[in-house]
Amino acid sequence: MLPMRTIPQLLLERASAAPDRLVERHKYRGIWREYTYGDVLEKVRSFALGLDAMGIRRGETVAIIGENEPENFWSEFAAFSIGCKIVSLYPDITADEIEYLLNDSDAVCLVAQDQEQVDKGFAILDRVPHLRQMIYWDDTGMWSYRHERLTPFEKVVEAGRARHAEDTDLFRRLVETGRPDDVAVLSYTSGTTGRPKGVVLTHRYLVDNGHRVIAATGIKPGMEYLTYIAPAWATEQFFGVTIGLLLPLVVNFPESPEEVLNNIRELAVEVMVFAPRQWESLAATIQGRMLDAGRMRRAIYAWGVDIGHKVHVARLEGKPIPFGARLALPLAEVLVLKPLRDKLGLTRIKLALCGGSTMAPDVFRLFHAIGVPLRNIYGTTEIGLLTLHQGDRYNLETVGHWLNAHPESGASLEWKVSQQGELLIRGGSFFQGYHKKPDSVAQRVEEGWYRTGDAVSVTDGGELVFLERLDDLRQLRSGERFPPQFIETRLRFSPFIKDIMTLGDDTRDYIGALINIDMSVVSRWAEDRNISFSTFTDLSQKAEVAELMRGEIARVNTFLPEHARVRRFANFPKELDPDEGELTRTRKLRREFLAERYAVLIEAMYDGRDDQKLDIAVTYQDGRKGTLSAHVAIHDVVKGGKSANAAEPLRAIA
Repeated sequence: MLPMRTIPQLLLERASAAPDRLVERHKYRGIWREYTYGDVLEKVRSFALGLDAMGIRRGETVAIIGENEPENFWSEFAAFSIGCKIVSLYPDITADEIEYLLNDSDAVCLVAQDQEQVDKGFAILDRVPHLRQMIYWDDTGMWSYRHERLTPFEKVVEAGRARHAEDTDLFRRLVETGRPDDVAVLSYTSGTTGRPKGVVLTHRYLVDNGHRVIAATGIKPGMEYLTYIAPAWATEQFFGVTIGLLLPLVVNFPESPEEVLNNIRELAVEVMVFAPRQWESLAATIQGRMLDAGRMRRAIYAWGVDIGHKVHVARLEGKPIPFGARLALPLAEVLVLKPLRDKLGLTRIKLALCGGSTMAPDVFRLFHAIGVPLRNIYGTTEIGLLTLHQGDRYNLETVGHWLNAHPESGASLEWKVSQQGELLIRGGSFFQGYHKKPDSVAQRVEEGWYRTGDAVSVTDGGELVFLERLDDLRQLRSGERFPPQFIETRLRFSPFIKDIMTLGDDTRDYIGALINIDMSVVSRWAEDRNISFSTFTDLSQKAEVAELMRGEIARVNTFLPEHARVRRFANFPKELDPDEGELTRTRKLRREFLAERYAVLIEAMYDGRDDQKLDIAVTYQDGRKGTLSAHVAIHDVVKGGKSANAAEPLRAIA
């Protein structure tokens, strides 16, 4: 069990006990570079003392922006060591978004990866009054940059080493001043319905959540972990930051985001945490590549995955395994399943987790069929990780079994469901409020229970089924209710659909949908059929592509109650882009913004029109602004028969 200390205090303990233990590895310019506890402690100590020498003081905020590289994590540990809190920023956010987050968090220092991120900092430097310093760790292209408030990472490290030489006990004294209830991280919400809010996370909270995962999964010290999800997401604070350093795992930093899949295969990682969109992307990659295969290879693939379903998925769901499938499994392993796992780099995977939002059970079943034991983990930034699929058998429709909080974090975790179907939680390290919002705890906590805002149902076995955010539950004119995300996650299992936004409210008689096609997969599908196209817009509006989408929707419709089926749809004429506010940085739909931006198209859909001309303001990668003009076709979905096996959770709220 992780003792209840601050993160730097635990780092000191671990590094003192095993300075030569490998804890980090980074692929840089084609070479894997390894770091022991001793190496990490020296870097953290030097950078921390360098920050202290620059006048960064306890209680202040340090912002960090960049890809997952060692310096990103070292900067965080260093800030913790001198009593600062950090705010981690997604590397692809815009300068305007940075301005808001730095001002809201009162950041005094921005630690940036490279020239791109430094340029964003300079763009807003005069609009962030608290910001005193910018530090960068990658000096590529930075030779001509000179500014009184800009300092190279290594120069700060050198200043820290000099301070340590003068006073070898200074770092320890600074670290020992910390307390578990000190604020460690301001983790900003994705802002799907408004401005992001900074959730206050303490050291107690981080250690508590790390303990919950270790106790539930049995992960062991030394297991290989690849850090890919951004530390701006609270889940990576639990895994790469907290568990990675303190258990420890061997935290592997990829060479670049584009090389993640190759790096996973090189390492054959044992622990991996991805968001649903990333697992869905992997599933789409598998299915998309089979589109390029010959008829014989596709047939062998389909046979092998079918055998995997009959054995692995049946075992998972407690169903009988056909005798023929048992006999065929070794051959399916040799011909299909093991090569698939090898291509994905998952031959040694022990713990594969999906967290962040809902994902279609069909995606889980596909990975289980090929021998990857993918599990769901559920929680909220405000209250921490709550449930996890555990054991050898679990219901993929649920969010798993309850986790146990750290004994020193507070009372045991408890839950109940309100009369409105909302999940209520108490216990653990609990909700500490939102930054600069003193009334936030009172607004979210009633009689000691934290209101999650999540609509859930309960199975006969007492497990929770996540349905939707309460605020996102919709009701048709008929009074029948439906959860948009529940439908969308099942449709996103299609390799051809990257995103989908369902439409419908109490002024509408049926559900419509706007679809963002997956360009990489649909373009290959079109090329195989000699369908010519020029741009995303052109491809998305092809009649053949519309027919493809119609088939995908009709297939999912058969599993949904009559009122929850999609009746009409249109394909977005451009790819959804977080830089234009259409997606959050975690790739969640900004529904209100999209509904406003495509209001003309939505009205045309419900007016019964077959097409609509759109003029959409767009921002190009070089910063230029323009207008995309397109005629968007609107289609009816071929109506499927009523299904006697409609989804149980949907029937529960209909």
